[in-house]
Amino acid sequence: MRYGVVRALAGGVVMLGVSGLLGACGALGGDSGQVCTDTKKAFQQYVTQVRSVPAAEPAQWGQATQRLATRLDGLAKKTDDGALKKALQDEAGRLRSAAASVHAGDAAQLSAVLDGTPSRIGKACD
Repeated sequence: MRYGVVRALAGGVVMLGVSGLLGACGALGGDSGQVCTDTKKAFQQYVTQVRSVPAAEPAQWGQATQRLATRLDGLAKKTDDGALKKALQDEAGRLRSAAASVHAGDAAQLSAVLDGTPSRIGKACD
């Protein structure tokens, strides 16, 4: 049953969250605009990756989520915009925490994190 939740996450929340993610991405000038664009790409790549992971392999979901968190930390280091840096660092922390749960087969925390990602990161990229 736990794997059904993971599969539902792949088909539903992940796609919904990312489709609305960073609607204003790239609207900022300077390094912030590029960081927002790169962040959107990172989430798109994450979705592509997790959609190919079998539901019975939650450890792979956890690993992909951990890699996304690491990538967000790297992007946070590339911007001088304090609000964007904090948003990316905070989101990376949320993803790391969720990765541990997903690794164990529980996708509820990841679902909650991804559900709020568009508003949290999108606000910083406006």
